[in-house]
Amino acid sequence: MGRVLACVLMWLACVGMANAQSPQTIRKQVEASMLVTGSILIERDGSVSGLEVDQREKLPEVVASLVENSGPAWKFEPVLVNGEPRKVKARMSLFIVAKKLEDGAFRVGIRSGYFGKDAMTAEERLQEPDAIKRVEMKPPSYPMSALEKGARGTAYVVLKIGPDGKVMEAVVEQVNLRTIGDANEMKRMRSAFSRTTVTAAMKWLFSVPASDLLREQGFVSVRVPVDYEIVGNTLPTYGQWNAYIPGPREQIPWVQESAGAGDSPEAMLAGGLYEMGKGLRLLTPLGGEGS
Repeated sequence: MGRVLACVLMWLACVGMANAQSPQTIRKQVEASMLVTGSILIERDGSVSGLEVDQREKLPEVVASLVENSGPAWKFEPVLVNGEPRKVKARMSLFIVAKKLEDGAFRVGIRSGYFGKDAMTAEERLQEPDAIKRVEMKPPSYPMSALEKGARGTAYVVLKIGPDGKVMEAVVEQVNLRTIGDANEMKRMRSAFSRTTVTAAMKWLFSVPASDLLREQGFVSVRVPVDYEIVGNTLPTYGQWNAYIPGPREQIPWVQESAGAGDSPEAMLAGGLYEMGKGLRLLTPLGGEGS
């Protein structure tokens, strides 16, 4: 866990925007996270009979062991093919979080995850005939107010897309910041990233295959993560911890479903499109903690 501690403390030391009057409050909000991908074997009854993480050698041992020990206890809604339960191999993407405790130690846990088609990479998704595909997705402009303060972060936007592939509505569900400021500064940073994300998203265009859900609702809902990173900085690579301040999660007006283990924006792979409601349904808690 030394890598987690070093990552978080170095990040805090290098940021010059922290409010000197409330350093303890700000530090308590910091989390370190990473995405772990891999595959699972799901039996006809929904139990997990096998699990494999990608590039295990790049992962901290505490993380790899946490995932491998948690997987056997998962239970999914059986996967049906032509009405019959089948044994399947599915992709997974897990959001791992390390949180500092009062005694200085770190607790590592699996906060959320995507399974099945939702966990595919952008390249894998292109091979799926029934997947929504991008036609035009011009990246948003970096908001000047955020750039001037060196603000960095990730905005998770949810899109309502019509049959013609045009975006009908766009709402930023959550903004996680990689820059610290006082409460008002961070609120302004999140607002700036939200505004530019929605402005750009309303001009995006997609190819939307016909589906029962599209015919029933007249639209489909898709999540997209948008990274804001200043030129010269690099995002952590696979197996490295990413320190950030999590933002509040907003309700999406047209989405009635409650958040579950497989319904969290933070478990999405950058550059992916995640059609809501198409992932495999996990019936049991993700569970698992390490230190």
